Amino acid sequence: MSESESPVSVSANRETHVLTITWGDQHVSRYPFGLIRLACPCASCRGGHENMRADPDPIVFTYTEFPDQPETRMRGLEGVGSYAVMFEWEDGHHTGIYNWHFLRALCPCEECRAKREK
Repeated sequence: MSESESPVSVSANRETHVLTITWGDQHVSRYPFGLIRLACPCASCRGGHENMRADPDPIVFTYTEFPDQPETRMRGLEGVGSYAVMFEWEDGHHTGIYNWHFLRALCPCEECRAKREK
């Protein structure tokens, strides 16, 4: 795992509905909870194992508005070893394992967006 894919800190703010990750290279990623849920990497959300990929589906980056609903309200956050996190949502969904590579690739900031569009 590269330094850019190793988090230094992870925090979730339930009032602003934003997950913040500071990475080993000091890049700071701020994810709306709705984006995290929309990009869920579990087989059920991806439409089967054959659709699972190491990176988020590019379609998730076309969304800019995320409604406040049980599907986008984070209930909990749990580490999975030293390589990933899992989220539990108010609607009960909690099967997606988001590894650090996936979350770094999901970063919605302008700098990361420009890199993806190259």
